[in-house]
Order: sequence, then C-alpha cells, then structure tokens
Amino acid sequence: MAAILSCHHSASPATPSKFISPSIPTNRNRFSISHKQFGTLSSSPLPIKCQIQNRQQKGKSFSIKECAISIALAVGLVTGVPALDWSSNAYAANPVLPDLSVLISGPPIKDPGALLRYALPINNKAVREVQKPLEDITESLKVAGVKALDSVERNLRQASRALKQGKALIVSGLAESKKDHGVELLGKLEAGMDELQQIVEDRNRDGVAEKQKELLQYVGGVEEDMVDGFPYEVPEEYQSMPLLKGRATVDMKVKFKDNPSLTDCVFRIVLDGYNAPVSAGNFVDLVERHFYDGMEIQRADGFVVQTGDPEGPAEGFIDPSTEKTRTIPLEITVEGEKLPFYGSTLEELGLYKAQTKLPFNAFGTMAMARDEFENNSASSQIFWLLKESELTPSNSNILDGRYAVFGYVTQNEDFLADLKVGDVIESIQVVSGLENLANPSYKIAG
Repeated sequence: MAAILSCHHSASPATPSKFISPSIPTNRNRFSISHKQFGTLSSSPLPIKCQIQNRQQKGKSFSIKECAISIALAVGLVTGVPALDWSSNAYAANPVLPDLSVLISGPPIKDPGALLRYALPINNKAVREVQKPLEDITESLKVAGVKALDSVERNLRQASRALKQGKALIVSGLAESKKDHGVELLGKLEAGMDELQQIVEDRNRDGVAEKQKELLQYVGGVEEDMVDGFPYEVPEEYQSMPLLKGRATVDMKVKFKDNPSLTDCVFRIVLDGYNAPVSAGNFVDLVERHFYDGMEIQRADGFVVQTGDPEGPAEGFIDPSTEKTRTIPLEITVEGEKLPFYGSTLEELGLYKAQTKLPFNAFGTMAMARDEFENNSASSQIFWLLKESELTPSNSNILDGRYAVFGYVTQNEDFLADLKVGDVIESIQVVSGLENLANPSYKIAG
C-alpha cells in the first residue's frame, strides 16, 4: 500500500503570494508557451492529505493581450467563427463515435482519474456501462444537501444493474494472465457497491465521495486487467527510443522557496504510455537519469507551470552517446485510432473534429513543450496546464492536437497553482511501472 503523500505548511503567518504576470519575459522564449503562440495505475494510492493555514485566494492579473485573446475566444465559442489566427477545429464539436462516445457523453470530463480510465485501450462496453454511472456520482454530489443522495442512489442502481447483467462479458474481456486478479477486483466492487448503498440509506452524504473513489479504483483496475500487453507497434523510426509500453507513476517533490504558507509538496503523476509511448518513455528515461532533480521551476504565470530547460546553451537534453540534443516527435492519439499520429498537428492532418485520447481537460494536464514552428523539437521541457476556462474550455480548446499530453497530476494538483519561478524540484522518482520502460538509455550510459 502506498504511503500518504502530503504538502507541508509553514508555521509563519501566511500572506498572499504574488501572481506572476504572463507578460514577464524569460530567457527561455523558444520553448515558452504563451497565450497567443503555444510554441514552445497499476497501484491504488491512498488519498493525499494537504494542510495549509490562512491560505487566501490569489487574484489573477491579465495583460491587455490576454484580455483580447479571452474576448476573441469567447466570440469564437459563441458564434462558431474562428478567433484570431486559430482554425475552427479548436471549437468544433466532438465527433460521434460508437459506443464509448455515447457512454461518456455529458459534461466535459475534468477528473484526471476518469480521463485515464477512459483512455485505456480497451473495447468492452459492459465495463464502461458500470463505470459511467459511478463517474456520474461526481455530478450528483453537486446538488446541495442530502437531496444529492437521491441522484447518487439512481447512479448506484444503474451501475449495479449493469454489473449484474454484464459481468460475464466483463470477465470474458479480462486478459488471461490477469483474469484471477480481475475477478477478485470485481468481487470487491460488488461488496463496495453494497457498502455505498448502506451509506446512502444512512443519509451519510459525507461518506459518498470517498467510497465512490474506491469503487472507481476497482473499476480502473478491472479495465487495466483487460489490456493484454502493448496494443500496437510503434513506427520503426521511433522503435529504438525509450518507450513506455504501459503506464508508470512518479512522485515529484518540490521545495517552495519563498512561500510563507508551504514548505514542500509531493505531486503524484500518472504517465500514459499506451497513448504516448515516446513522450512518456522519454520523460521516464530522463527521470531515471535524475535530469530534473535540483532543477528550478522556470515559468509559473497562472496559465502553465514549466521546467526542463537545463543550464547552459542547450535547450534540451544532450544525449552523451551522440553529444546532440535528443528530440522526440509530436505524438497525438485520437479516439477511433489504434496508434498515435506522429509529426503533425491534428489541424495539419485535417482532423478538425477529432477527439484526443488525452485531452487538456484537467488541472495539471502534463505535456511536452516544443518550438512553435517545429513539431518534432520537444526534448526535455515539460509543462502543466493550470486551468483557465476562458482560454482552454474543456473538450474545445486551443491546445488539444497541437501538444503531446502524456500524463496527469492525480494527487495534490491544486498546489501547482502555488508554484513560482525559482521553486526547486528536489526529486522525481518512479514509484511503479518502471518495468514498462523499453530501450532505457540511462542503463546504456551506466
């Protein structure tokens, strides 16, 4: 069982921290991501408990340029006409896909755990019909007071009925080597549903969310047990690169330098090699080289948090074996496709309505930064999206299909907003899934 991760608060009195304006220039412009030019689970961890005292809501300042972009985006969303220089695919409706699209229709999915579950390379409608109403409990709990429990009970009844009717199909979809484990998880899921039913009958609203999270962990585990090996061959030109053929989990410990409320925090990140094997493999390989240990946060402007630019003239990781910057291709996977597209944005491919498997929907979405005009220039610089609904509305934003998402911060993500330029990444460690890394260059380098 994984240890509880935590963010530690300082004993000194808290004062509002300064917000860094996006207009402040940096010396990392090539890979910097601006609002106008975006150029540059095998385990079930316990929930993280974060404590903070006297924390105040930080006001967000916007430059004139940002305001203009927000207005232009708003006009584009209302009228359906592209705003500024961006093409209409940023605002196009999502395509109608069979089965899965019907199951996940509704409000945009913003929970990183749910995004990861739906991104698994499986095609088992029976298990998705169990998952969907359990995910919907989140929306039901937005109703005030105990009235929410009536909707929760309907969600639970639907999930229980789907499990009863579809259990045989779910079991038949398990990979043979993982079948025993999957059946065990199904048993825990059934028992957990009974426990949630009792919580609802007791009108214990506060107990619902934690039990829902537990049930969805069981569902996610069953779905992972349906994946039998890696589902496709990476294109030949990338097969010798470090590849994450599956998923991995890392813990990133950050030291806050000038924050009177926080001293340090551990962020848990799930990396998805099923949908971004090259991007995720490149990152895990760099983590095992301790490339990011001791590196500072290099941008934190309220829109993104960015790091990964090493000291010196190089703007990425210099491979000791070649003495050249190691770059990786743009890598985007969309619904309905068996393997990612490489080297081109979805706009360039004409896929204006395609829905990405790993969208920029969640606070703490993790992606590769790159040169604005060179799709295949990503190396070591990474960024996390801090949600701005005016600029990046879920399921309809200007990042999807242009930048390679390869993971999500799943615990402590809210504290990303507290990071500032100069805060230090003390360490990033792989806590599970390292066995899924193929072609690790750090072993060759010794």
